[in-house]
Amino acid sequence: MATLLDGKKLAEDIRKGLMPRISALAAKGVVPGLAVLLVGEDPASVSYVTAKEKACAELGMKSFEQRLPASTSEQQIVDIVRAYNDDPLVHGILVQLPLPKGVSEARIIEAISPEKDVDGFTPINVGRMVLGEQCFLPCTPHGVIKLIEVAGVKTAGAHAVVVGRSNIVGKPLANLLTRKSINATVTVCHTGTKDLGAETRRADILIACAGVPELIKGDMVKPGACVIDVGVNRVEDASRAKGWRLVGDVDFDAVKDIAGSITPVPGGVGPMTITMLLYNTVESAERSAGKA
Repeated sequence: MATLLDGKKLAEDIRKGLMPRISALAAKGVVPGLAVLLVGEDPASVSYVTAKEKACAELGMKSFEQRLPASTSEQQIVDIVRAYNDDPLVHGILVQLPLPKGVSEARIIEAISPEKDVDGFTPINVGRMVLGEQCFLPCTPHGVIKLIEVAGVKTAGAHAVVVGRSNIVGKPLANLLTRKSINATVTVCHTGTKDLGAETRRADILIACAGVPELIKGDMVKPGACVIDVGVNRVEDASRAKGWRLVGDVDFDAVKDIAGSITPVPGGVGPMTITMLLYNTVESAERSAGKA
């Protein structure tokens, strides 16, 4: 049985580590502030935003929230983002994705000040990440790296396979894994990959972030590999009161006896995403306080 990588516990440990930093900022009259903008009523987004607000409150951080109807214009959203850019009480800005149809995500993200881009999505911060310069790292990839570190997995010289090439997870993860501090050799798989199983079986570290329920089967995993499942998918399940259950991109039951370590869904990568968002917001507040 693989070692279970408990993202919930690691997230709690990181949040505990943030508390003295938040207290030190409070002594200077600074309260880390996170502005969250939700447009529309996507159920997953609403749940996620609510969880962020709760996490802020628990740590003594300030949450600025705006929930807008899906009919809100692109220009109105840009104007709100720019107002947050100019607000000294706001240290981090998060625009919850996806945005309604007809709204350019690229334009909205580009409107966020790089100094307050705690999601690490603006072109400037993406460029800084690629160049290895100081920047806010994207929350989910950063959380994945933390999980791999805590698992004690040897990364230098390891072969890492990333299944998925999204701008939010797959691409930044591939970049971070090639940093000299991690030093893995990385293969990125996607819809153009001819034999996915042949690639994943070579992985010492296998990260699934394709958004396909239980894509990774037991015969696709190298014995002893570290398997990180980023996927969160709803599948129908008549035996559940809700009529559905959450599964990852990895067939957990088939892989757990083959892998050396594995993240569960839920309770693996998910808790780390919100925690790294708080981590970035505190760091932004510290930078701001240092300039004052």
